[in-house]
Amino acid sequence: MMLLATDLDGTFLGGSLTKKQQLYSLIRDRGDIKLVFVTGRGMETVLPLLHDPMMPIPDYIISDVGATIVDGHSREPVVSIQSDIERRWPDEYLLKQHFANIPGLHPQEVPQQRRCSFYYDDSADLHTIKGIADAHQCDVLLSAGKYLDILPGGVNKGTTLMQLIQFIGFPEDKILVAGDTYNDYSLFTTGYRGVAVGQSEPALMEAVKKMPSVYRATEEGAGGILEAMEHFECFRSYRVARKKTIAKKDINNKQLLMVYHRLPFDIEVSQGKTKRIPPRSPNGIIPSLLGFFDTGRPGVWVGEEAIGLLGENPELNPYIDKPNYPNLKASIIPLPQKDIDLFYRVFSKEAFWPTIFSFINKAQFNHDHWQHYLRINELFADRVAAEAEQGAYIWIHEYNLWMVPAYLRQLRPDLKIGFFHHTAFPPADIFNIIPWRHEIIGSLLQCDFISFHIPRYVENFVDVVKSHAPVKVISRVNAAKQFLTYSCALGIDQMTKQIAVGGKTIRLGAQPVGVNMDNIRRICRSSETKKRIQTLRKQTAGKRIILSVERLDYVKGPLEKIQAFGEFLEEHPEYHGTLELINICTPPSQGMKVYERIQEELEQAVGKINGKYADMDWTPIRFFFRSVPFEEVISYYAIAEVAWITPLRDGLNLVAKEYVAVQGLQKNPVGVLVISEFAGVSVELPHAIRTNPYDMFSLKESLQNALLLEAPERKLRMQRLFETVKHYDVQRWGKDFLEGLEKATAQIAL
Repeated sequence: MMLLATDLDGTFLGGSLTKKQQLYSLIRDRGDIKLVFVTGRGMETVLPLLHDPMMPIPDYIISDVGATIVDGHSREPVVSIQSDIERRWPDEYLLKQHFANIPGLHPQEVPQQRRCSFYYDDSADLHTIKGIADAHQCDVLLSAGKYLDILPGGVNKGTTLMQLIQFIGFPEDKILVAGDTYNDYSLFTTGYRGVAVGQSEPALMEAVKKMPSVYRATEEGAGGILEAMEHFECFRSYRVARKKTIAKKDINNKQLLMVYHRLPFDIEVSQGKTKRIPPRSPNGIIPSLLGFFDTGRPGVWVGEEAIGLLGENPELNPYIDKPNYPNLKASIIPLPQKDIDLFYRVFSKEAFWPTIFSFINKAQFNHDHWQHYLRINELFADRVAAEAEQGAYIWIHEYNLWMVPAYLRQLRPDLKIGFFHHTAFPPADIFNIIPWRHEIIGSLLQCDFISFHIPRYVENFVDVVKSHAPVKVISRVNAAKQFLTYSCALGIDQMTKQIAVGGKTIRLGAQPVGVNMDNIRRICRSSETKKRIQTLRKQTAGKRIILSVERLDYVKGPLEKIQAFGEFLEEHPEYHGTLELINICTPPSQGMKVYERIQEELEQAVGKINGKYADMDWTPIRFFFRSVPFEEVISYYAIAEVAWITPLRDGLNLVAKEYVAVQGLQKNPVGVLVISEFAGVSVELPHAIRTNPYDMFSLKESLQNALLLEAPERKLRMQRLFETVKHYDVQRWGKDFLEGLEKATAQIAL
């Protein structure tokens, strides 16, 4: 037998998805592991976790930093322990009154009746605070350098756990406690075996380093708990069974088809001969997707290419890179260039693109173009059906292939179909403007697994489906494990995980794309990049650099940002001569006339500001309207003091993550990220400064806040951002998607 008493955030809920699944399955399957949640959360924020079907139900829950204890199954208080705690509380109103006007102390709203919780800063007089607490027989608990709790004397996570152990009569040598912040220190003072998981708060690591009963793990979260179970001999019998790993390998040998309008190579014509070359775009997604085939997994990449580039007698099923991917071939759909332009650059960009991002006044719906769109989607479906083995996994990408599942399911009902949206997904009242909404939703409901960047887009999709058909929500999960909830414009507290529509069960996911950390690290380490960074720093010496990188698109809000910068310079003359905005604006693909007007307006706005303020030694805006090689962009990321990323709407925004990745790899990362609240990435990166790009005042204020941020705060914010970006990289995104598809189809098989 064993009892695991674990903190939640950063510990039981932390670590990789694979490790969490292993630990949760172990607890559910064994039956002889008692589980106790020991958390600083209030009960109201713990209970939603228990609705996650993947989450094992705890036997007991100790919440509110030890001040509340309930039975995990009945949710009723453990009366004998709870009553003792209640008797120790002083008059809560009198206590709060004493703390009401102390400088540097700010109330923290928590869902627990008596609990006194605060945020504190450096101006708070901790000596006075402790004196007031002592006078009321209370303890002061500090954590993470900003949280302060007032608790009844002698009440904390550790003492409440010890009372519980005594109450249930559990053997003390069979207990493992786990935590990651100084808030959890009292758990380790119990004398039970313990683990401080990887990336724990330094104060906790320092406090437990001389405790022989505490193991300091290298792996984060659930992985650290599994690591400790392997470390302590008495828990080694609970190690994860090897047969599960073997089963996983069998799954990975199934044929996988990537269905993407882009091929994993470009084609160029030289002296009348065609040659395949690596993609010119620095897109980190394609190398990651190719990585799923480097173990020899059988696969096909289905994509389109212009007939004019293929030459005479083209090979339509070439190996993509036989030495590295011996079992991966391309399946090229040859199309006239005019068909590609109409399908992608005209119809998709004029009908779907503005609707997806809620710019409905720009949407143009042409029924003849829709018929052409259907024909292209049917071609993709036909090719997939012809290439796929029995029961193969199909991974379809992006809105321009929305109708492929409808055709494909009719042709091959045996296939396992997953769909990922690289864009946003709009709310029901916007999406339903599309004249062909019924057909599109009907097609998507033929998938087994549908994934989006963030929970808000998942819920938008569910709302759209509800407006078309009766929907039964089978399961929901808390978004707070990875995403912000109530603190930003796109936040949401819970996300639908499974729905049943018309007798079919569909799994949903929120899996934001990550950056290719390996590629960025390689570029940053190269001598050419280091020289370029050094040169740029010399050229910009004495200047404070703001960087903005975007593709020319009204969705990105480039004009609004330039206008805000002009007003900022007018209102803050103290920055004249030192503050420069480097704006890299990549032109759209040829043939996209929808962007011509915004280009003219943007160039005029930049010229007006530079004409007003520039002198011989200072140009306020350095505007690059061209494609800049990714290696050069990385150099700008390295020297920019502020990344000002302010799209009006954006499905995710990889530029923000790329900036964080490059800054995090520098010796002294002090850059600041300012991100639009309406970019999907804003709910992933809580330590960025968020701004409302529709509000000129907010745009200017966020820039000013970033420029005034002191170095220690900059460094801490960037460190936390880098931890997130590094953890949720592009490889993890791809693996998480495939795991979601595998789970969806495994449930169907059962």
